[in-house]
Amino acid sequence: MDQSAEARILKEARHVGTLITPIYMDHAATTPCDPRVVEAMLPFFTKTFGNPGSRNHQFGWDAEAGVDRAREQVAALLGADEKEIIFTSGSTEANNLAIKGAATMYEKAPAGGTGRGHMVTCIIEHKAVLDPCKRLQKEGFDVTFLVPGKDGVVTADSVRQALRPDTILVSIMWANNEIGTINEIPQIGALCHERNILFHTDATQWAGKMPVDVERDNIDLLSMSAHKIYGPKGVGALYVRRRRPRVRLTALVDGGGQERGFRSGTLNVTGIVGLGKACEIAAAEMDRDATRLLALRTRLEQGVSSRLDSCQVNGHPTRRLPHLTNISFGFVEGEGLMMAVKEIACSSGSACTSASLEPSYVLKALDVSDELAHSSLRLSLGKWSTQEQVDFAVERIVGAVKKLREMSPLYDMHKEGIDLSKVEWGNH
Repeated sequence: MDQSAEARILKEARHVGTLITPIYMDHAATTPCDPRVVEAMLPFFTKTFGNPGSRNHQFGWDAEAGVDRAREQVAALLGADEKEIIFTSGSTEANNLAIKGAATMYEKAPAGGTGRGHMVTCIIEHKAVLDPCKRLQKEGFDVTFLVPGKDGVVTADSVRQALRPDTILVSIMWANNEIGTINEIPQIGALCHERNILFHTDATQWAGKMPVDVERDNIDLLSMSAHKIYGPKGVGALYVRRRRPRVRLTALVDGGGQERGFRSGTLNVTGIVGLGKACEIAAAEMDRDATRLLALRTRLEQGVSSRLDSCQVNGHPTRRLPHLTNISFGFVEGEGLMMAVKEIACSSGSACTSASLEPSYVLKALDVSDELAHSSLRLSLGKWSTQEQVDFAVERIVGAVKKLREMSPLYDMHKEGIDLSKVEWGNH
C-alpha cells in the first residue's frame, strides 16, 4: 500500500470515530466496511472482472487467483486448510448448508424405531439455525432444543445429557448475538468427537473478533459472515472438515459444481476478496481491538449501572463478548425508551411482529420478565467506537430512563418500598 492510500485510510478511520450523531452502537447487526477492504475489492469490479470458472484466459485466471488468495486468508483466520473453506452468501446460507446438508447426508433411524435421526441445538440460537432445525423436524428428524441456564451459557454437560445413539449433529453457536454469552464450544466439540457426532457452530459473532482454531476447538462445521467483521454484505463462508472425520454434505443448490460441489453458482469474486481481506485484518488486529473494546464496554456498563437502580446486564457476568452488552431497565416502557435514545443507533430487546410487540425470545429463555425484556437495549461497539461516544451514550441513556421513570407510578411505588409482585391489582 502506498503512503497516500495509508494516509487516506487513517483519515477516514478518524472521521468515523468522531462524535457525529447518531452514533453507531449496533456492530452486532453489521459493521462499516474497512477502507482497506474496499481498496482490495475495487480492482475486481472493473479490472480483474473475470469469471474464476473461465480457465482458458488471463481474465479468469486472475479472478481465480483472487479467490484462492481469499480462501487462504479465511483458512488462516480459522486454523483450517484452504480446501476446507466453502464460500456462501453469508452465515444464513452457511448454517442452512451445514445443518440440512449434514442431516440429510448422515440420516439414520434409531435402533428398532422410525425417524431420520436426532439433532441437538439450543432455543436461543439465531433464527438461521432454529428455522432450518424446525424445517427438518417437520421432515422427520427429531430435534432437542436445549434450554440454557439463566446466565445464557450452553454447557458441555447439558449437551451430553441430550445425546442419543441416533444423534447425527450438534449445532451450538459460539457466542450469542443478543447477549454476547460465550458457550463451551471446545468442550462440546470434544464431547461430540468422542461420540462420533458432527459438531457445527454458528460463529457469526465470534470469528474475526476472538481466536479460532478448528483443530484445537474440535469443530467440524463453522459458519461466518463478512459483514460482521468490517467486510462486505452478502458473502460468508462455511468451514467443512476434510480429515478426521471427512465431512460430506448434501448440496442445497445444484448447477455447475463450484465449491467442491457443495455450493454451485458463479462466485461473488469481489465479495470473496473483501471477506479474505477482512479476515487478514482481523487476524492481525483482533487482540488489540478486544482489549480496547472490553474497556469501553466496562465503562459503558458501569456508567449506566452506577447512576440507575433497577437495571441489569443480561447474560453471564464475565463469559461475554468484549464488545457487546444487553441491559434491561426496570419501570421503563420499551418503545418509549427506543424513541428517547434515537441519537444512539442500537437494538431493542424487543422484536416487532405484525400484530404485537413481543419480548426477545432470547431474554425470555433466560427467565427475564416480559417487562424487563421489553425495556432492553443491545449496545455493541466496534473498532472505531470511542470513549467520547460511550460517555455520550451513558448520558443519553441515563437521562432518558430517569425522564421516563418520572412518569411511572410503578416506579414511585417501588421507591416507597412497595413489593409490586405482591400488589393485588383490581379490575376496573
